[in-house]
Amino acid sequence: MLKTLTRTATDDGSLPDAGRFTVEMHLPLHHGGEAEVAIRAEVVGPARAPVLLAAGGISAGRHVLANRLDPSDGWWQCQAGSFAGHRLLAIDFLAADGTLDRPVDTRDQARAMLAVMDYLGIAHAAGFVGASYGAMVGMQLAVIAPHRVGGLLAISAAHRAHPFSSAQRALQRQAIELGERFGDPAAGVALARKFAILTYRSAAEFEGRFRDAPRVGTGRAKVSAEPYLDHQGDRHCRRMSAAAYRRLSESIDLHCIEPGNIAVPATFVAVESDALVPIADIARAATGAPLGRLVTIASRFGHDAFLKEDAAIAAILDTFLTSMGA
Repeated sequence: MLKTLTRTATDDGSLPDAGRFTVEMHLPLHHGGEAEVAIRAEVVGPARAPVLLAAGGISAGRHVLANRLDPSDGWWQCQAGSFAGHRLLAIDFLAADGTLDRPVDTRDQARAMLAVMDYLGIAHAAGFVGASYGAMVGMQLAVIAPHRVGGLLAISAAHRAHPFSSAQRALQRQAIELGERFGDPAAGVALARKFAILTYRSAAEFEGRFRDAPRVGTGRAKVSAEPYLDHQGDRHCRRMSAAAYRRLSESIDLHCIEPGNIAVPATFVAVESDALVPIADIARAATGAPLGRLVTIASRFGHDAFLKEDAAIAAILDTFLTSMGA
């Protein structure tokens, strides 16, 4: 196992301390066979603070919060207040850099997180806070190594993928394949992302934001939501390769656990307007987990509510962390 560590040279006290690590190791993938992997991690916060494991959607990575090493906003910067006083550990998902082009399971991601904990000498984390794909990873870690984590907060994720959502992701992967076939993988990723956005958000939000009637220009009709979708696709294809999108999308559909095997206190959060992960599926996971409970929130932002409903998510985080004694 090999590690590299980077720290900032200056310390002005304005942002939390941080370290970045790359752990290289041999990892037997659940579906993909033996693999040499490089696990990239970031840890931020006081050295002696309670450790929290954090993971987000497939486009989220190790940079959760701004810190002295990287002052740019992290993907969950809006929750910096709730995470204050904790030591936050996150990884870049296996396959996220496009170099591991083979099936990757959520349990592989959980084992990668455990490997980083081992390297850092972290025997036990106060909790795992996961949203979307990251919550699936958290469930797997709670099943594989319940003695390593005090509790689980799983937002907008269930014990398995819903068949209708899996069908939509299968079409997104076909869009990527078309792009590759025509020699433009980035265009395929952009189109796949546009399809995905329609599952991340809600019909109510689109009704409120894109009410203008379609317009005819350059020989075709264009609906008012298209510029927004085009922007989302163009931005995403610059930061995620076709291989990464394919493998992480597959990983969501491969995810499957028995809720009864989650042996730690687990809070499951469902969003009433989430079309991607139906509230009924999350309720089944919460009911099936021996120490599970269900929390629901209302939002017009659908699956993306964990990134948009700052106050509601902060309240849930605070309650969870208090219950863990973290």
